[in-house]
Amino acid sequence: MALPEKRKSQSFAPASKNQNFKKQKTANPAPKKTFTPSTAPLRKDISDDTSDFEGFDDEQDKAIPVQSHKKREDAPANGQDDPNKSRESHKKQKEQAAARKAAKPNADEIARAKKLWERLRLKSHVQKDERQKLLTELFEIITGRVHDFVFKHDSVRIIQCAVKYSTIARKKEIARELKGTYIELAKSKYAKFLLAKIITEGDNETKAMIIPEFYGHIRRLINDPEASWILDDMYRSVASKSQKAIMLREFYGPEFAVFKSAEPTKVSADLSTILKASPEKRTPILQYLHERINQLVQKKMTGFTILHDAMLEYFLNISPESEDFTAFLNLVIGDNNEEEADLLKNLAFTSSGSQVVCYALAYGNAKQRRQILKAYKDVYEMLAFDKHGHQVLLTAFEVLDDTREIKVRVYNELVLLTKTATADDQDHKIINLATNQIGRASLLYPFMGPSGRLLYPDVANFMKKIQDIRSTTSKKDESVRRSELVEQLSPLCMHTIETRPDDLINRFGCPFISEIFIAGLGDKAAACKAIADLCQGDLSEESHISHSPFAAKTLKLLIQGGPYDTKAEKVIPLDPPLHFADTLLDVIEPQLSSWVTGDGIFVVLALLEAQWKDEKRVSVVKKSVKASASELKKIMKEGESLDKDAKGEEQTQKRKKATAAKHLLEAI
Repeated sequence: MALPEKRKSQSFAPASKNQNFKKQKTANPAPKKTFTPSTAPLRKDISDDTSDFEGFDDEQDKAIPVQSHKKREDAPANGQDDPNKSRESHKKQKEQAAARKAAKPNADEIARAKKLWERLRLKSHVQKDERQKLLTELFEIITGRVHDFVFKHDSVRIIQCAVKYSTIARKKEIARELKGTYIELAKSKYAKFLLAKIITEGDNETKAMIIPEFYGHIRRLINDPEASWILDDMYRSVASKSQKAIMLREFYGPEFAVFKSAEPTKVSADLSTILKASPEKRTPILQYLHERINQLVQKKMTGFTILHDAMLEYFLNISPESEDFTAFLNLVIGDNNEEEADLLKNLAFTSSGSQVVCYALAYGNAKQRRQILKAYKDVYEMLAFDKHGHQVLLTAFEVLDDTREIKVRVYNELVLLTKTATADDQDHKIINLATNQIGRASLLYPFMGPSGRLLYPDVANFMKKIQDIRSTTSKKDESVRRSELVEQLSPLCMHTIETRPDDLINRFGCPFISEIFIAGLGDKAAACKAIADLCQGDLSEESHISHSPFAAKTLKLLIQGGPYDTKAEKVIPLDPPLHFADTLLDVIEPQLSSWVTGDGIFVVLALLEAQWKDEKRVSVVKKSVKASASELKKIMKEGESLDKDAKGEEQTQKRKKATAAKHLLEAI
């Protein structure tokens, strides 16, 4: 048989000294990575996915036989292996692997436990009674041996399964057996998931037993690639206020890790309080804290909540005029590259982190503010809907003098304020924001400011702090800045009300309509007509606008021609006037009697008190009320007959209708 031709050796000419070796750019560059905030809560279903529990392979630990490249002397002449000899070799290898497994400690127990686990993990195939029997048998095997199971990648899953399906008492048994080893578990590539499951599914007693084991080790573990995320999850989602304080204090210096407080439940991590009590320690504490923060930032480990809390404490305790403040501001803002921007992105999605970004915006100069906004490219929508992130947007609206920068960077993404965007797409974006409890703040803030009707009390108070800082760091007048933002948003918001008013008749959409009419700019006649047209139709239908308590408030505001000032006890009329009462009466006049005696009674009462374009038209309303006087008296009596102590939405609504009926009868 002719031998194959020997491959010719490839020769390489020596490179010239002046030859330039440059990395070639690929034709198809890797897709740009998208940002996901690193603040997901501790997963309770961390081991529930059956993909984590694929069947165990008993041959996982086999040694792979080394094949010789030399020609075997006993090989057949045709170059093929003897199948019988290969089969015998594999059989022998299996026997050797089985012998090695059998020689390991607790080999029989682990093998039995694996078989039970294979049944237990099939949730939909095992009846409840059978599962309890399997669990009882499993606990007979693992009790007293849990420590031997948890540090092996295959057997740790058995303990995870036991924790998942067992009672609180049995979970405590497992937790007690592992007492003293939780730091080792956190550092283990596989056992850390068991720790996560125990601490999320355990009771307060279990949590109180586990968390103190980490005291004194925070600085070391926060740098560990495995333990750091479990540690931060415990800090964020499980630890109590006092436990968080003890953990955070270790960022202030070694003494806080070594010396324990006599009263752990009364420990405070408020750095200003600590520095006030020991002013001589101010410099070493701040220096140590800065080093710990800088260490994690340089390692790109910026997603930890405990780090964000430490950064806020540092920020609040250094003077804005100091060099330390300038250096720290530069550390937070970073350079104009994607890796540096990850810190700003992660900060925005936690309570303390978002405050750090807001302070950086408030104290920064124009260039630094632009740099911060640039970091959130393609993330603005996530910010708007996040309970912490939206504060960053509100602060930008408050402090940036260049409102064009907000239009280009923020509104172009939030509401598609671009020439190429379609009106339908813009309406869709605005409706999503306007009807979301958190998202609406980013849309309505230029119209309303830090109003209690728009923001939670803690957010409103924080924004007032930002306003105080802005008075010393921004140049543009507040009213001018706000009017420029309102001018950008008004046409889009008004168009959405004109074209899709029915999508806004809900809890948050109706206040949006009211605020746009109050503070928006431009012609509002078409929007008034669109709202009035919603009042057409049969009032007996459940979906009719007259049955919506949110719509009733909006209709009342539009009818009276402006918002009611509680301090002045009068309506503040809009300029120019809306004349919505005239527009509405044109629509509902054929069904006016149904409005008088139904849920629309509050709207009719507002019509009687309205400022009309044509005052003669109020007589039409009065005539309808007189015709329904007998029914109004019944409504009034029904409300008066209700038990004063009776509670419930239905009883409350009847009382309100009775009061409205009484006022209508008095008005005629």
